[in-house]
Amino acid sequence: MSVSPSPAPFSRSKNLVHVESAMLLEVRRDIERRRSANEEVIDLSTEEPGFELPRLAADAAVRSIQQGKTRLTDAAGIMELRAAAARHWSLLSAGRPVNADHIVVSTGARHGVFNASFVLFESGDRVLVPTPAWPPYQALVRLARATPVSVAGDPEWSLKVSVDDLERATDARTAGLLLSSPTNPTGAVYTRPELKAICQWARERGVWVVIDETYRRLHFGSGPAPSALDLPDELVEQVVVVSGLGKTYAMTGWRIGITIAPSEVSRAMAMLQEYVTGGASQPAQWAAAVALSDDRIEAEIGRTSDTLRRRRDVVVQLLRDHLPGVEFVEPLGAFFIFFRVDGFFGEKCTSARLFCEGLLTDYGVALAPGEAFGDGRWVRLSYAAAPRELERGLERIASFGRTLTKGGVS
Repeated sequence: MSVSPSPAPFSRSKNLVHVESAMLLEVRRDIERRRSANEEVIDLSTEEPGFELPRLAADAAVRSIQQGKTRLTDAAGIMELRAAAARHWSLLSAGRPVNADHIVVSTGARHGVFNASFVLFESGDRVLVPTPAWPPYQALVRLARATPVSVAGDPEWSLKVSVDDLERATDARTAGLLLSSPTNPTGAVYTRPELKAICQWARERGVWVVIDETYRRLHFGSGPAPSALDLPDELVEQVVVVSGLGKTYAMTGWRIGITIAPSEVSRAMAMLQEYVTGGASQPAQWAAAVALSDDRIEAEIGRTSDTLRRRRDVVVQLLRDHLPGVEFVEPLGAFFIFFRVDGFFGEKCTSARLFCEGLLTDYGVALAPGEAFGDGRWVRLSYAAAPRELERGLERIASFGRTLTKGGVS
């Protein structure tokens, strides 16, 4: 009797050697398990903006389906969306010319960062990543077979990095810088002079800059946050700007990212997409085209930013009232606040991850641990939640902290 050979055990390829299960995904799964067991959870860990998708954009997607606009598209995206994006980003940067042919539509901003990393960097290259940083950045650089290099931000400067910080981390193999502003998890915003200095340094060093400006419209200063597109032409010749519609337009699940790059880079990214994913969903692209071009939606975005600014103010005051002495970065954009919890560490709690686990288990409040962003002394709180949830959540965080320190922050 012949015996069929047993299948070979699965072994992940070396392509995934540096890719691990995302810590924030583990937090999300824990929240879902608890809620399915009818436990109350105040979720202050989310990256969802907490607002409704603009109806006009949704209607555009429905019309495209009804009109049969559901076929495969150019890998770079439909021209209607690329043209709308070019006009939109031009208006955001005081009329700066933006060429639609330099725009690539991806399946989310994360995909745009990957595309840029994959076509710009390779084995042996080092890419500087200011830290704390959004968790996927390091993995996306590694998937391009380059090496991410964490550059710690200055606590006295809202955890941002300076040219001096970047220069100290640079060597002959440094090929890129992966920057973000406004920044997740801190909400810090690089000023125009700061961006100019960084791009000038990168130009002199021959370093490519990939800047994620996903939260640019969610800015609490005057107008949109400063952008690399606000800089003189000679400073953006080696700059790739990545953005998307998920956060600003509450379209996270629609997966539409926008990348603006020099022509040779955009062509390379489109070619990569042709083989890996093809074009993004056509109905989602039609929705995005309307979102970027309709003045009524533009007015909604202004109201969204105003709402988040008020919630930011509420959270800052609650932190000062309930957790006096706790250090935090006062955010100027996005919808996150990053604050230190290492003052609560002791025998029962020795890390931000354990702080978050204990807080969720004992008090039903979910935060994002700082280890996910590269610094285990901090945690991230999302104030996309309703004001009442924010107040209840901060009260419980303070109560949990008192149980760890028996009265006050050490």
